[in-house]
Amino acid sequence: MDFASAVQSFFNKYATFQGRASRSEFWYAQLFIILTGFFLGFIEGLLGISPFSEVSVLASIFQLGVFLPSIAIIARRLHDINKSGWWYFLVLTIVGVIPVLYWFCKKGNEYENDYGANPLDFDMISEQLSSEVQSYKVEDNESQS
Repeated sequence: MDFASAVQSFFNKYATFQGRASRSEFWYAQLFIILTGFFLGFIEGLLGISPFSEVSVLASIFQLGVFLPSIAIIARRLHDINKSGWWYFLVLTIVGVIPVLYWFCKKGNEYENDYGANPLDFDMISEQLSSEVQSYKVEDNESQS
């Protein structure tokens, strides 16, 4: 999954806690959140929106807007390794951050698990379908010429 489709999937599945999220979908979404937060803070600094505050107002509003989909993609990412989304509460303990970070980096189950089919299978199927559609369009255009 590429960056653009991961961000699109992140917002399309805004509050979807069922299903699975691949590593690429999860990490691209996290990258988008971080980069957007930095960008909004930078823009706010350039415009001087809140010069006496160390907290970026625009970035804070953005963080509130992506809070629910962030929790949803975390649950779906844990589902990809066949763990319940409730395991994320392990980060409330100090040492719990280590296994949760490991699980975020771990490759998901290759086959269907308790939470659904492998999300990478959907990516491969959609790529195959788009390539078939493209080849059909090319063949159609050649036959019309």
